[in-house]
Amino acid sequence: MVSGKIGGKGGKKDATEASKSKSRSSKAGLQFPVGRIHRLLRKGNYAQRIGVGAPVYLAAVLEYLAAEILELAGNAARDNKKTRIAPRHLQLAIRNDLELDKLLTNVTISKGGVLPSIHPVLLPQKNTKRSMASGSQSQEY
Repeated sequence: MVSGKIGGKGGKKDATEASKSKSRSSKAGLQFPVGRIHRLLRKGNYAQRIGVGAPVYLAAVLEYLAAEILELAGNAARDNKKTRIAPRHLQLAIRNDLELDKLLTNVTISKGGVLPSIHPVLLPQKNTKRSMASGSQSQEY
């Protein structure tokens, strides 16, 4: 019978392996830069002290919002048979989503245009049975 560990290297780690630093973004599993957001929070004079969890949480929220907008804009681009996301697709994605529209109400997107809509008053009147019946009878006042 063989004693010892099964699999793995075992023993001490190399000096290079132990000194390898891991970014806070990769520790949190995020793409957005946690360190940069922490620095900007400190330099922005938002508070005297900034906790270690605040930039991680903020980076996660910003990443989620970016992913949400890009997904909807990508769908809008695909609907228009385009391969690239244009400002128009961002505008359509944001304005067609109730929550994003509320969040970005005061935001103007350059080259975004407006949502296509025709005011109901400008549409031609539909002929109903009542209007046709009253139209055949001539009433003078």
